[in-house]
Amino acid sequence: MSPVNAVLRRELRSYFVTPVAYVFLVIFLVLSGILTFYAGDYYERGQADLQPFFAMHPWLYLILVPAITMRMWAEEAKGGTLELLLTLPLTLWQAMLGKFLAAWLFIGLALALTFPIWITVNYLGSPDNGIILAGYLGSWLMAGSFVAIGACLSALTRSQVVAFILTALVCVLLILIGQPQVLDFFSGALPRKLINAVAHLSMLRHFEAIARGVLDVRDLLYFLLSTLGWLLAGVLLLDLKRTR
Repeated sequence: MSPVNAVLRRELRSYFVTPVAYVFLVIFLVLSGILTFYAGDYYERGQADLQPFFAMHPWLYLILVPAITMRMWAEEAKGGTLELLLTLPLTLWQAMLGKFLAAWLFIGLALALTFPIWITVNYLGSPDNGIILAGYLGSWLMAGSFVAIGACLSALTRSQVVAFILTALVCVLLILIGQPQVLDFFSGALPRKLINAVAHLSMLRHFEAIARGVLDVRDLLYFLLSTLGWLLAGVLLLDLKRTR
């Protein structure tokens, strides 16, 4: 068994030996249904699609993903098991990747369990299932970036509460940074080229493009590079702790 796979299995097991995983799944599924069909005005719109469903995902992840990732490294540091983990025959990158993949796969499971919503939409109308599939892909990629941010910031502190707050703040910043209201606020103080560059950092902007069924390489690369960048930053933070 590879070191990454060993860490992945250990982390996945830890989710399901406590109520955390089940509470997360129930909350995610219940809120997805409520926000899609009621808060999302699904019936009033008169369109057979899942745009209201996917529109809610950034805000669901904003709370639920930090709740999953806050314990990733902070709990290890507080419990004194971080030092033990760092002495095992595996690299920091392998440990980080294993923990990241476990959380990302867990959120993928939560997404997969929303399939009754997809079936319901097909029962009520004739949606473009290609667009819906692209929306699921975009949501999972966005969740991966959220998890990577949480993994990095959990490595920064011993407090799970601090890790939760930091992750939520960074994620909400990356969601809001491309909103027209935010860009208009800074339009008079910053050069237009800089504002456009900042807008391209918006996670919401890239996710919405994929959720519309537009699979642009630039959007896919954004999530890939964002995820890898935050994971690398987390590894560097852990390396600094080890060398102190």
